[in-house]
Amino acid sequence: MGKRILVLGTGAQGSTVALRMDEEPGVSEIVCADYDEKAVDALVRILTKGRGARVDASDAAGIGKLAQNVDLIVNALPLQFGKNVLETAVAMRTNYQDFAATESIDADWVNGIRIMFRDYGPRFKDIGKLAVIGTGSAPGLICAATRVAVRELDSCDTIYNLVWEGVESKRFQPYWWSPVTALSDMCEDAFAYENGQIVRTLPFSLPVYRQYDYMDKPVCLVEHAHDEPVYMGLNAEKYFKGAKNIYFKYSGAGVDFAEPLYRAGMLSKVPEAFNGQMIVPFDFVLKHVPPAPKYKEEIRAIIDEGLVSDSGCMVVEAYGKKDGKAVRVETHVFAPGLVDSFNRAGITAEMYITGQGGALFTKMFVNDKYDQTGLITSDMLTETEIDYYFARAAELDITLRTEVFSV
Repeated sequence: MGKRILVLGTGAQGSTVALRMDEEPGVSEIVCADYDEKAVDALVRILTKGRGARVDASDAAGIGKLAQNVDLIVNALPLQFGKNVLETAVAMRTNYQDFAATESIDADWVNGIRIMFRDYGPRFKDIGKLAVIGTGSAPGLICAATRVAVRELDSCDTIYNLVWEGVESKRFQPYWWSPVTALSDMCEDAFAYENGQIVRTLPFSLPVYRQYDYMDKPVCLVEHAHDEPVYMGLNAEKYFKGAKNIYFKYSGAGVDFAEPLYRAGMLSKVPEAFNGQMIVPFDFVLKHVPPAPKYKEEIRAIIDEGLVSDSGCMVVEAYGKKDGKAVRVETHVFAPGLVDSFNRAGITAEMYITGQGGALFTKMFVNDKYDQTGLITSDMLTETEIDYYFARAAELDITLRTEVFSV
């Protein structure tokens, strides 16, 4: 009997996971659920093992009905619904996977992650199941790649996770994933791990410049709200050779679009009076940002209109010591660009690396490749699990290049 999977959320990430799991012989049914019935119907039509359902993610009981007798819940919903889905997974005694740490556990997001480790970890362990948090491309793929980089070190001092979103179309398309998530990240304080402590940093601050051998020009990467420094900071001693400083830096058209809006106060979520009306600047901006393309005809039209750039980088830099000498380890992640992703799978480059990167974590559930129970973030895989992950990633032409340099 094959495994049954519930995919909550049929946006770019959830849809890609469903499509990839439809190809898995070990999967018997994929329940695809979203508030948007049109999106559900469009996805289920192209699946052979799919069944559609409408769900209100604020209704825990409704999620529970869909989760009966499933082997895994894949949560691709907005972050505010994470607690509902976590509680459902425990109640239904099933495994759990999501793409980023929920913001609904505690008002302090970092404390919420600590609570997940402290409270949900034992609860999943007690039922003999596993919850894996942060399983897209970043966080997710890049977390596993960071573990590959630190293998080359005896001790680690500083880690940079560097992401440049270099895909840019002639059409106004600043974000290739959820605009509300993207813009929310842009206007929030970022986090870094500095001198052994998790600290807040200002968005768009602390710039660094990089140009690697496959890039035409240097890019400026800045602080950006992301999970990686928090996950890795909490796990620095056990998994990252005692690293004291960990940063996530981001660049691309979405950053270029958001930074002046942020500085002008246009990403504020505080209502304000304008011409006799109360408006929320963030909501007004969001109304004018197009959704992420996810259907073939949309993606083909964007490509046909022309691209400004079809590039990017995802790089881990780990600084430390090897055999008593100071070194820098660079682990580069290579994946298909927009045109190549569309030609291969009919999806965008973001869907390819994030959705398929996420689907590889799902594939590990389907093929019983996890050795743990409890709750882990994606930087806490075993060495065997990391090797399996990247062996399967290579089959999708998602590959790594690791080099060590003296400094």
